[in-house]
Amino acid sequence: MNKLSVVILNYNGRDFLKQFLPGVVKHSLPHEVIVVDNASTDDSVDFLTSHHPEVKLMCFDQNFGFSGGYNEAIRLIESEYIVLLNSDVEVTAGWIPPILDILESDTNLAAAQPKIMDFKKKTHFEYAGGAGGYLDTLAFPFCRGRVFHTIEEDKGQYDDSRDVFWASGSCLFVRRDAYLEAGGLDEDFFAHMEEIDLCWRLWNLGYRVAMSHKSTIYHVGGGTLDKSHPRKTYLNFRNGLSLMLKNERSSQLLWKLPVRMLLDWLAAVHFSSHSGLKHGAAIIRAHWHFTLSFATNYKKRKDIVRKNTKSPRHQGLIIWQYFALGKKRYNEIIR
Repeated sequence: MNKLSVVILNYNGRDFLKQFLPGVVKHSLPHEVIVVDNASTDDSVDFLTSHHPEVKLMCFDQNFGFSGGYNEAIRLIESEYIVLLNSDVEVTAGWIPPILDILESDTNLAAAQPKIMDFKKKTHFEYAGGAGGYLDTLAFPFCRGRVFHTIEEDKGQYDDSRDVFWASGSCLFVRRDAYLEAGGLDEDFFAHMEEIDLCWRLWNLGYRVAMSHKSTIYHVGGGTLDKSHPRKTYLNFRNGLSLMLKNERSSQLLWKLPVRMLLDWLAAVHFSSHSGLKHGAAIIRAHWHFTLSFATNYKKRKDIVRKNTKSPRHQGLIIWQYFALGKKRYNEIIR
């Protein structure tokens, strides 16, 4: 059995593969690199076959989506550790050993991420990952290095390895057995926040999630949907509610879910005024579809095992701290 497999899910991503795959192969040795093709309609498979015979190719005859594609692949791959790596990521020399070392040192550590920087502005953290992710009391996500639209320059302020609440799906190291025990990625999420949901379930099971500042990668981002697209707004708000319904403790859910939904309605007014009516409508549609899927998510909730594990979740309200108190950076919010 292989110790670790780097798994890249591809759908019509030939250009990203051409740009980034050579570096992934070079800097991942001696570990195997697997490209999982989600029934691409471009020439990705032909390109891989002719230009990268050293890469293991796994082809599906249908598009299972992001979550489904990884779930199908990880069931078939028998390595002890899996790296879920986006195709639009530039890795660096020595990116694997620091994270593999911390995973090997503690069997209770189920997942981890490197420091994730912006490929387009390499001095700054990347929006959806930074130096590790957190949730506030109402399940709003933020990162060390990114709080809402404030993205920090990396000046070494987060150069410490520590537990985080969630690790980014753009470069997610995970213990395969723990991934399967937690049920993998929720395929109903389609995209966005599916890794947060997985990490929350890992914490519920009694595992830990961490980041290592000794490993760095650069992520292009926005490959699935640009942040200005109403579809992204829809997915973020729908999945944010599903995330809370599935994972929050019952005593907390009874008051947190109504408050979160009320704040979302206020956000719909704000988005309509500042980003356009399509974004406000996307939030309303997200709530409607969340309501329709309530029974499905509640059934999933009943299947989640919850152990008394203390996690590094932020107990404050990030929107209050950011918009009312003017605390724009992680180290101003959590000291």
